[in-house]
Amino acid sequence: MQLPLLIDGISATIVLGGTALATVLRSGWHELAVTGQAIGGLWRPRFTAEQAKADLAPQVTAIVRDGVLRVNPSTTGDREFDEGTDALIRERSLDPLITRHHTFRKQRMATANTAVRTLAQAAELGPVFGMVGTLVSLSQLPTGGLDGSALNGAISTAVMTTLYGLLLANLVLAPLSRMVERHAQAEEHARQEVIDWLTAQLEPAMPPRVHQLRPHAVQRERLHV
Repeated sequence: MQLPLLIDGISATIVLGGTALATVLRSGWHELAVTGQAIGGLWRPRFTAEQAKADLAPQVTAIVRDGVLRVNPSTTGDREFDEGTDALIRERSLDPLITRHHTFRKQRMATANTAVRTLAQAAELGPVFGMVGTLVSLSQLPTGGLDGSALNGAISTAVMTTLYGLLLANLVLAPLSRMVERHAQAEEHARQEVIDWLTAQLEPAMPPRVHQLRPHAVQRERLHV
């Protein structure tokens, strides 16, 4: 197979340009920007539960040893855990940590879902514009009679646009969509592991809640009366 024969600028322009334009019109610039950020995140260092635990371990040890009332917040570079542990220390409760985890998780999943949806739409449009290129090339056939060179050129363009559309959809866009989805799922699984670990480590160090003491206080008041 001769690879140079598979290179056709006109076919590539029709498929790539048409797919890109239709995706912009469907999704808008904001969703495309979010998709670009999600794709860029695939090549950044992955979040790992082991590294997060190692970064949080000194602060967890200090809380367990000295108590949450005497510990000052420290930073790890991860915004979710920095804000969560800061709120935990400030409010002496695990609830703010869990709340911030769910808030950040919702934001991350919204970003991932937007990227997956946009890439899936683009993958659907690739073969469509392959067919568009086929129709455009066939429309260029001479009407006054069949010229051999013109017929060969039209058929070649028709075949190449169909091929480009299928390759773009199935070897680029659809795999990218699944990569973003798997990356997001793996990160959420790792972050949930860290939250479960933090909860198990810090729950014994948390002071009793006010509502847990209230029934005893009410009982003492009744006895006093």
